Amino acid sequence: MASETHDTAPASTTPLGNRTPATVEIVSFGYLHAEPPAAHLTIDLRPFRDPHVSPELRYMTADDEPVRTAVLSTPGIAALVLATAAAVDAFMSGPSAGTVTVAGGCAGGRHRAPTFARALAELLRDAGHDVTVRHRDLGKDVVQR
Repeated sequence: MASETHDTAPASTTPLGNRTPATVEIVSFGYLHAEPPAAHLTIDLRPFRDPHVSPELRYMTADDEPVRTAVLSTPGIAALVLATAAAVDAFMSGPSAGTVTVAGGCAGGRHRAPTFARALAELLRDAGHDVTVRHRDLGKDVVQR
């Protein structure tokens, strides 16, 4: 009788050891500017607290520390970064692993999505992956809503 084992442990976000590093492209974007980019994984960050609603953060971007602090201290964001890194590892375990594209979107693409993209990129780079990050809408004007 054949035996079957199942690895139920979450994918590692520690150094790769003897695993092959992934090539990962991360794209941040705003849903209010255009359709999401094509990706293996699209993460919708709109349900999380939006810095845009705070007048002091509205015209800032993820390039500004107060925005990064606000986003990264939002409950659930750190867990989502870890879960997305685990999903990237799962994609890389597949038989046709190549570049894995992750798209992270929020309303305007200036706060949550680029902060998430940078946090994910840092985690994946620390694990030994080759990562590029592109912020599609970071430099666009604030969406008035």
